[in-house]
Formats: sequence, structure tokens, C-alpha cells
Amino acid sequence: MFNDLLRRMIGVILLGSLVGIGFLSPVRDYVKLPESITIFEGQNLIQSIPVGTSIQQEENEIYTTAMESEKIVSIQAKTNGDKMATLEAASFPIKKMDVRVLSDLKVVPGGQSIGVKLNTLGVLIVGHHLVNTNSGKQSPGEIADIQVGDIITKINGKDIKKMGDVSPFVKESGESQKPMDVTIIRDGKSMHRTLKPLQDKNNQSYRIGLYIRDSAAGVGTLTFYDPTSFKYGALGHVISDMDTKKPIKVNNGEILGSTVTSIEKGSNGHPGEKLARFSNDQRVLGDISKNSPFGIFGKLNEKISNGSWNQPMPIALSDQVKEGPAKILTVVNGSKVREFEVDVISSVPQKFPATKGMVIKITDPELLKITGGIVQGMSGSPIIQNGRIIGAVTHVFVNDPTSGYGVHIEWMLDEAGINIYEERKQAS
Repeated sequence: MFNDLLRRMIGVILLGSLVGIGFLSPVRDYVKLPESITIFEGQNLIQSIPVGTSIQQEENEIYTTAMESEKIVSIQAKTNGDKMATLEAASFPIKKMDVRVLSDLKVVPGGQSIGVKLNTLGVLIVGHHLVNTNSGKQSPGEIADIQVGDIITKINGKDIKKMGDVSPFVKESGESQKPMDVTIIRDGKSMHRTLKPLQDKNNQSYRIGLYIRDSAAGVGTLTFYDPTSFKYGALGHVISDMDTKKPIKVNNGEILGSTVTSIEKGSNGHPGEKLARFSNDQRVLGDISKNSPFGIFGKLNEKISNGSWNQPMPIALSDQVKEGPAKILTVVNGSKVREFEVDVISSVPQKFPATKGMVIKITDPELLKITGGIVQGMSGSPIIQNGRIIGAVTHVFVNDPTSGYGVHIEWMLDEAGINIYEERKQAS
């Protein structure tokens, strides 16, 4: 304890000496957090920066963020090679910290129109209907307290993976007059319900009074893929069932090539839409393993081309995104990826994963003429600024189709299972 205090006092004294001859800016109070911090590489002074601000030094590719919290200064930095940014005072360490170094990760931007096929986990309840029985109209599903949005995963202990798996159990139960033990998932919790099919007096078949679905399909845009692992991200937002409005629990799925056939132009109060079809060859591009608030994720079967943007690009973190000009990559006709101009109106530096981190506005005259702005099916279009991928288009503003939200790329990479940091512990 005494030695540690003595070492700190010596450091402050030497720091004061250096201030006197003009080498360093004064530190306001060692016990309190300083107004600025000084970044060194080894013994080489890089820069002093105010706490709470970010700098970008293109020549050395150094990106630093200083944050204050309970008298601790933490540094998030990217440096060339294996060099680490450290906080020092006259070469004497004054803090111990964990340094997160942004790796030299580069991913290939997307922009391709893709078809999406999802198979749900179990079968999804999307509605109720009444069975016309000799005793009147009733819904066995409602009687059993099976609700819209529930997912049937088992019947009588047997796995249910598709709609066709349900019918044999219904017939057997109706003929034997033994109710079914139905396992459902509701709001992430597993529970059991007793369901007794009723006979329709018109055709004598047994029915459960439930509308069910086991798959979903649509179109969107690929955002990126990792050229090493082939992991990809697309859409930038969750896929929800059109009837229940709840996120679809994915059992498996696949993405395919897609061709844009026409555009339904957007207007105030009416979002537009890309009208597309799956490519004629029905070639499967990759699988789908996750459907999350940040998009869909999985692994490609092979490298895919988007024309002129096939080279891997570096990424930008949320605190490196600037207000001003940027570009998006997307398809408006056929399968050709094109580049269009946008403006980043605002961007929120985010320390934790969150959607809607950016507001963007379409400024490209040609894109505005074709689409009216952001349209459905454009979700996932990568946003590029200063040669870096910063995020993806996600939502359109209904009352202003020229503008909408974007998600920061770092959260999509995290959901894809791609680590963008090299975690190192360093005593500074």
C-alpha cells in the first residue's frame, strides 16, 4: 500500500516537472479524474485528448475513446500491428485497465436481394376457428387455452416439426376419445395443455379449431459476410409472423438468390415495397440459424458476388460514425447491386447492443425517383461511409419514406458470432 502510494507521488512529481518544460499538459488533480488523458505508444507521445471524446488519426490508424467512470479511465483503441495504447504519466503507470483492441477484421459488403425461407420451431398458432359439432359451434383450441402466438413443440411426448406431423395425432385422439397432451411454448416458457378434438358434423372429420403455420417466406437484402468463416448477416431486423406479429422462432431455414421484378413506390403514409421472386435456379446460398432483433444470421455455402464491391472492407464502430454523406448498396431492378447516396442525419454512440442507432435520409435523385425512398425489401442494405461499413438500413418512417432507421454494424457482427475485438489485459 505504502509503496504503491509512493510510486504514484513520484509519478505526479515527475509529471509536474515535464509540464514545467512544456512536454505535457497539466493534470488537474491526480485523485480526481483528469480533464484529459495522454496516449503513448511505448515512449512516444501520440496525443492528449479530453475525457469523453473520440479521435481518429488516419496516418497511424489509431481510434481512441476515453470514458470516465468511478475514477477509472478506460481506453478503446486500434493500433497498427500489435502495438497497444497505454495511459502513462512520465513513463510511470498511473492506472490499470483492460484494453479492447479492435482487430483488423474486414467483411465483404452485401447489397444482394435474397429470398428467405424460414421453418419454425414446431408449429405456430396463428388463429382459432369454430368446429360445427352436433352440440353447437366450439373451438377445442380455445377451450384448451391454446393462444395465438403459442408454438406446439410436442404432442403426447413426440416432437412436432411441421404441420403434417399434427394430423395423425388428431385422428387417433378423436377415434379413441383420448385427449392429446400438447406441449407449447409461450413467451419462452414451456407448458402443457390438454386438447380434445371435436368431430365436424358435416364431414365427420376431427378438428382442433386451430390455424397453424410451420414456415414463412419473403425477400430482403444481404448486409455482409465474413470471407474467412462465411458467416453472414442480413435484414437488420427480426422477422415476425404477419398474423401474430411475434418474432418467429427458427428451427432452420435457408436464403436463396432473388430477382427484383418491380418497385411499388412509397409515399407519405404508405411504405413502398420491392416486388421480387426467387431466382429461377432456386440455388440455396446459405442456411439460417438465428432470427434476432438485429436480423437473420447463418453461414453461406460459398462466396457470392455483388459486382463491384467484392473486396473486404473495414468496419466502423458506433462512435466513429459521422453525420453527413454516406452510401448504400441495394438492388432496384433484376439482381444488379448498385450504389446510391444517402445522408446520416444522426448516429448514437452505443456501448451496448441496441437497434435503431442511426437515422438516414435518401438523397440520391435516381433512387428517390424509382422508390420514393426506403421501401420494404431494402432492409439489410449495407451503409458505407469513408470506405467503412457502418451499418444497415432497417426501417422506414411511414410519414416520410425518404428517411428511416439504421442499425450499427458492430451489433450485427456480434449476433453473427464474429468477434471484432482482441481482448487483452494490460497494466498501464
